[in-house]
Amino acid sequence: TLTGCRMWTLAWLGITSLCLGAARAVPAKEERRKAEKPKADLALYENLDLDNYDLTLDNYGEILDLSNYEELYDYGDLAPKIEVGTLAPRPKEPAALPNRGVTAETPKLQPPTISGPVHPAPVPAQALPSCLLCLCIGTSVYCDDANLEHIPPLPPETTYLYARFNRIGTIRARDFMGLKKLKRIDLTSNFISWADVDAFRLLPSLQELILPENRLTALPELPRSIIRLDARLNRIPSTGLQPEAFRELKQLQFLHLSDNQLDYIPAPLPESLRSLHLQNNNIQTMHEDTFCDSQDHSQIRRALEDIRLDGNPINLSLFPNAYFCLPRLPTGRFL
Repeated sequence: TLTGCRMWTLAWLGITSLCLGAARAVPAKEERRKAEKPKADLALYENLDLDNYDLTLDNYGEILDLSNYEELYDYGDLAPKIEVGTLAPRPKEPAALPNRGVTAETPKLQPPTISGPVHPAPVPAQALPSCLLCLCIGTSVYCDDANLEHIPPLPPETTYLYARFNRIGTIRARDFMGLKKLKRIDLTSNFISWADVDAFRLLPSLQELILPENRLTALPELPRSIIRLDARLNRIPSTGLQPEAFRELKQLQFLHLSDNQLDYIPAPLPESLRSLHLQNNNIQTMHEDTFCDSQDHSQIRRALEDIRLDGNPINLSLFPNAYFCLPRLPTGRFL
């Protein structure tokens, strides 16, 4: 009927209106949610003090409170969706993809090509036997009271050697070979009874040779650089000295040979000498030219101020012309 058709038409129009209203409501709700999201983010950042923000490992926990991290961010608003541009692009050629079934070989290192002779690497000072038995500090080697029976191999840069109170019996020429910087050798209180004639002569920088309280019966040749020789308390007779052993030692200033078995003063003595200790020997006489030139009475030997001859059986008053060039008389017996 006509009335029924009108009713059906009105019902259809109502349903269509409802559908259109619901469709329009969905975008509006989405827009409202998006509009509210920045406001929430701004409220979040307002809680951070960005003026004093200095993020370091020390204050990281003070700036960001990680205890309520989940409350700050609403993970429910993050829909599991994929945005354009977040996926890695596919390679243009399949060959560009790595073949996971094939393991790449580790390249083998080829030995370097050597065109010239191989020189051994320098041995560190601490790796030498002397630095294992002794104490090496800089260029000084300390081997005191180490129960040594011979001089150990020394670092080539050694300047000072102290090997006192040991059991060293002999000094060989090779013990100090090549030590061009060695300035001082102190071998006090050992058992040294023999030293090779060239044990010290080839040391161009040696200035002090300290050998007291040993068993030496002869002195080896000395380098011209020597300034101080101390060989007290040994067993050296006059025959144990080279003829004119000290004439060419132009830098010698201290010659100490007390408590030995010398029969005479080892003249001639260099002009550089300042101190001569010969006490407690067996010296009984001297020549007029021992200290001064008897032919030149104007000679003045100012450097030699310390001469000790006490403890010898010599009467110094019997040789008055032997001291005229000296600044002071020797110490000894004048009666």
